[in-house]
Amino acid sequence: MTIRAHQRDRLETNPAFSTRRLKLGTFQTNLDSGCVMSDLDGRLDITWPNTVALAKLADAMEFEALVPVARWQGWGGKTNPQGPGFEAYTWAAGISGATQKAGVVSTSHITINHPIIAAKQSAVVDHISNGRFILNIVTGWVQPEIEMFGQPMLGHEDRYACAAEWLAIVKRLWTEDESFDHEGRFFKIKKGYLAPKPIQHPYPAIMNAGASDLGRHYAVKHCDLVFTVIRTGGLDECRAHVEAYHRLAREHYNRDIKVWTLVNIVMGETEKEARDFYNDYVHKRGDWEAAKNMVEIFSLETNKRNVPPERIKPLQEAFIQGWGGLPVVGTKEQVVDALTMLSKAGLDGVLVAFPRYEQGMREFRDVTYPLLKQAGLRDFV
Repeated sequence: MTIRAHQRDRLETNPAFSTRRLKLGTFQTNLDSGCVMSDLDGRLDITWPNTVALAKLADAMEFEALVPVARWQGWGGKTNPQGPGFEAYTWAAGISGATQKAGVVSTSHITINHPIIAAKQSAVVDHISNGRFILNIVTGWVQPEIEMFGQPMLGHEDRYACAAEWLAIVKRLWTEDESFDHEGRFFKIKKGYLAPKPIQHPYPAIMNAGASDLGRHYAVKHCDLVFTVIRTGGLDECRAHVEAYHRLAREHYNRDIKVWTLVNIVMGETEKEARDFYNDYVHKRGDWEAAKNMVEIFSLETNKRNVPPERIKPLQEAFIQGWGGLPVVGTKEQVVDALTMLSKAGLDGVLVAFPRYEQGMREFRDVTYPLLKQAGLRDFV
């Protein structure tokens, strides 16, 4: 067998490229506490059986992207959210073996994960998953984590220059049969070689969440799935937000991309019940100290995010309630209405998170998902 005989068109193997009207995924199920910063009982306790249980629930609903977060230390405070957790590549390998249909993601830092190792690990996970793998590239904004590895914290512009060089090497390893040398600004490689190639042809799906002007250009130029944060706004505002990515991709790079976001679902029998629950786990039990630590690093000059003083507390709340995702607080019908709006706004996919992740996923499967199907959001088009 040649090293290419096993390859298949990624449009056929990877559910992230399906024509479903609204694709779904999970986020941060490889880390303790999941997406919340709170001492809420029932929040995700990161054991392997627990993370696999979430993956199997998602797999049963044919979710298109199970997205882990690459985290190397927690945020302190009274709960140290995201401190304990599973490394993203090995997590993706294990989850691929435990699922049959879901798209499985690994999140990779560009300076911590060498491109040859990243390309090889990605190819292995693509084989384990039979072509369902997605590589999520991050440049790294958490300075203490980068310093753990003895790496310099690159400036914003240098991080994206490094990311472009890193991904170019990875793509060459995935697609070129002959070994090659590379002499670049950030990496030097002698006789770079990779076999077998990934299952997906020409290469696995690539995700990125660039939000700055430089980050947005990187995402739409080099990647297939663009992750963006939508925190507020109605249909018109969301549509304009999504269309801006598509327009940038078309006009500057003649490319089509898919746009995803994150939604934190807080569901109750009534809207009041849902709002009371939100107030309890966020305002009464939220780990505001951990959120303060996170926002301080998030706001560092090297990250090019200017956070005015009046935005600090709302930003803390946004991360406490669901890692900055759009909060959807209400009944099952209101949840479906919100997801319908996001689909109408042009979003291709939504990652869903829940304060009590496993309980929330089970309720979503039993109560909300049937309504999504009835609304046609899971139809192929």
